[in-house]
Amino acid sequence: MISFTFEASAFLTNIVPYFFEIKAFMRFYLIISVLILSLIWGCSSTKDVSEMTADERLQYAMSMYNDEDYQDAATEFEALLLQYPGSSIVDDAQYYLGMCKFYRDEFILAAYEFSKLIKNIPASEFVPQAQYMLAESYYELSPDYTLDQKYTVKAIEEYQAFIDFFPLNEKVSEAEEKIVELNDKLAEKEYTIAYIYQKMDYYTASLKYYENVVEIYHDTPYAPLALYSKIMLLMEREREDEALSEMKRFVRMYPDDKNFQEVNDLKNSLEAKLKGGFSSN
Repeated sequence: MISFTFEASAFLTNIVPYFFEIKAFMRFYLIISVLILSLIWGCSSTKDVSEMTADERLQYAMSMYNDEDYQDAATEFEALLLQYPGSSIVDDAQYYLGMCKFYRDEFILAAYEFSKLIKNIPASEFVPQAQYMLAESYYELSPDYTLDQKYTVKAIEEYQAFIDFFPLNEKVSEAEEKIVELNDKLAEKEYTIAYIYQKMDYYTASLKYYENVVEIYHDTPYAPLALYSKIMLLMEREREDEALSEMKRFVRMYPDDKNFQEVNDLKNSLEAKLKGGFSSN
C-alpha cells in the first residue's frame, strides 16, 4: 500500500507539469484561432463607403448584384436612394432594388419598387424594363387556378400596359404569350365553377358561368367546351329552343372543334323535330 502511494505520488509529480503545458498550449491555440478568424472577417467585411461618390457607390452595389449577393446589394441600393435622392443614379438604384427583391422571391416588394420607378421617374430609360418586371412580379404571384386570381388579373393588366406603351419592345411577344397563359387559367377557373354548380343542380348559376367563359374568354380552349356543356345542359333541362340557338352559335363559331360534328348533327335533328311541331316549349 505504501509502495503504491509512493509510485502514484511520483506519477502525479511527473504528469502535472505536462497537464499545465497542454492547457497553456490549448489556450494559445484558441487565441491564435480567434485572431485568424478576425483577420479573415476583417478582410471580407464591407468596404468603407463614406468617401465614395454616388457613381462609385452605385458601381459597388452593382458588383454585389452581379455576384448575386442580392441582400447586401439591396441594402446599398436603398442607401443610395436615401443619400442621393436627386442624383442621376436614382433610377438605376430604384430599378436594381426591384430586381434584388424579385430574385429574392419577394415579389410583392418587387412590384412595389418597380411601380415606384414607373410613377416617380417616368422619363427613365428603365421604365420599359420596370413595366415588364412589374408584370412578371404579379405573374410569379399568380396561384393555381383553384385559388383567388387577383394577382393573375393584375399580371394581365400590367402585361397589357407594357404592350400598349411599348409595342416595339423585344419582349412584347413574351408578354402576349403570358397573357394567353393567364387567360387560360381564368377561363379554367370559371369553367370549373360552372361545372360544380351543374353537379350541385344549381342550373341557373351553371348556365351563367358557362356563358361567362364563352363571352369573356372566347379565345381560350375553354370557350367551345363551355358552350358545348351549356348546350348539353339545356337539352337535359328540355329547353330545346334555347339549345337550338346555342347549337347554331356553336357551329358558326367553332367549325374546327372536336365536338363540331356531334353538335351539328344534333342541331339538324332538333331543327327537324321543332319544324314538325314537337317542341316541348
